[in-house]
Formats: sequence, structure tokens, C-alpha cells
Amino acid sequence: MLILRAVLYQLFLLITVIPYSILCLLWSPLPLRWRYKLTAGWPHMAVWGAKHILGIRWQVKGWENLPDGPAVLLSKHQSAWETMFFCGYLPKDVCFVYKRELHRVPFFGWGLALLRMIPINRSNGRDAMKQIVKTGQERLNEGRWPLLFPEGTRIPPGETGRYKQGGAMLACRTNSIVIPIAHNAGECWPRNAFIKKPGMITVSFGPAIHSEGMSQAALNQAVEDWIEGEMRVLNPERYS
Repeated sequence: MLILRAVLYQLFLLITVIPYSILCLLWSPLPLRWRYKLTAGWPHMAVWGAKHILGIRWQVKGWENLPDGPAVLLSKHQSAWETMFFCGYLPKDVCFVYKRELHRVPFFGWGLALLRMIPINRSNGRDAMKQIVKTGQERLNEGRWPLLFPEGTRIPPGETGRYKQGGAMLACRTNSIVIPIAHNAGECWPRNAFIKKPGMITVSFGPAIHSEGMSQAALNQAVEDWIEGEMRVLNPERYS
């Protein structure tokens, strides 16, 4: 049954992403905010499909912690599910930091390039940090939320990666508040797994952490402490 659901879901993604990507090219002359809302319809649809085809439901803790104004969002990263959820369901446009090479991916990459997020060249680490701060400030000025995964890659449930300081640096350099985000999407949608498991994903938005007066190392540690502490609330059985 799980295999059948997985096959049906992959077909659902395939038959929707190609025409949607073509539509992204067609509405590229529209203002950015319109393009984003229209393009975000596909990840919104993908999360909806995961619920109705795979049985992956979701709930949110801390909606009230999301601000009306500028913020840098720093999130746990376990699967592809949260990337689609953040793009499709958050109340403001989010801007992911990602490697520029993704723009070469047919269909998906083309649509991504049109959203003017924060693509970087990872071959030069110091220059990449400058790109994050410069472009991140521009996106904040546009009223958008930069969203970074401090661990850098998807981490299996129950494990903790090294928290890199790029997001904390962006927040400190721009005097922005940080919203830490914990979730357990990897319980239902394991990394690179074709077969997903039905269940309930909880996304938890933490209280704002103010960067003013903090070093980026201290801010990064505060983010890690909250996220990893909340992970032990969401899935205590994963931690001894």
C-alpha cells in the first residue's frame, strides 16, 4: 500500500510540475509578488497532495510568533517537505539560500530563478557569505523573509548537524530578529526516501530572538539551543 501511494504521489508531482513550470515562464513579466504567489501554488499543491495521497498531515505550534515585519528564519532541515511547506504556506514571501547551479535544472530551476531569492556561488566560501548578507538585506528591504537551514543539509531525525553561522551573520549585520523553527518532517518523509510514511508533522515556530547586541556566535548558539530543545519536545523518543 505504501509503495502504491508513493508511485501515485510521484506521478502527481510529475504531471503537475512540468505544466506549472511552463506557466511560470509565461507569467514571468508580472510583478515579483504576483509571480511568487502564483509559483508558490505548486509547493502548496505538493503539500496538499502529500496529505491526501500519502497520509502526511501537519499541524503548527507558534503561528503567533511570526512577526508582521522583517525577520530571518532559521530552520531545522530533515526533508524536502518543509521546503515546500515554507514556500506554500507562510504568510510572507520566503527567500531560500541555495547554490546557483540549481538554476540549470530543467523546469524546477527555471521557475526558481524567476523568484529572485538568494542564489550563491559556494565555490568561494568568503564571497558566498558576502552574497548572503548583501542579497539578504535587499530581500529584507523588499519585505521578504530570508530562510536558511543552519545545518546546511538534511539531517536524519534524532541527529544534530553543525550549525553554521551564515544565518546568524545575516541577522546581526542587518539587525534583524530571528525566528527559530523546529519540525519533525523527517519522521514521515525521510531524506531521499521514495516511500514516505503517513503521520503527523509538527512545525514549531519559536519566539523571536533579537540580534541587537549579540555576537553572531552567541546568536547562532541561541538558535541551536532553542531548535534542539524543541526537537526533544516534539520527539523525545529520538533522544536518550
